[in-house]
Amino acid sequence: MKRVYLFSDGSSLGNPGPGGYCAILRYKDRERIVKGGESRTTNNRMELKAVIEGLKALKEPCEVEVYSDSNYVVKALNEWLENWIAKDFKNVKNRDLWQEYLRVSKPHKIMAYWVKGHSGHKENEICDKIAKEEALKASKE
Repeated sequence: MKRVYLFSDGSSLGNPGPGGYCAILRYKDRERIVKGGESRTTNNRMELKAVIEGLKALKEPCEVEVYSDSNYVVKALNEWLENWIAKDFKNVKNRDLWQEYLRVSKPHKIMAYWVKGHSGHKENEICDKIAKEEALKASKE
């Protein structure tokens, strides 16, 4: 199984407001950027959307190391998700995206790691910049 690194970030201009996301996928010396935005969303939705869209871009089952500055995403993947599934996502925000995450993550082995935002982590800084650009684009649509 290939080991892929997925660096992700999301942004929103207002909460809710226009938002953007970015994921950088890296396998060996190859890299792919996945990005997009929405006209009305929240920061947490964009953080999660970045991971989902990154996973959707994979063409085969992989070991995926997710790096995010979102405690929401990392804690959900590592700690909360199992309990949310058990209670059928009752009272869980962003249920639609979490269910989509479950579908797209199924073939993969996922490990999530938190990185401190705005601290010089190269890929996080790039994702942050692109996510903000996507949010600005979405604000003009």
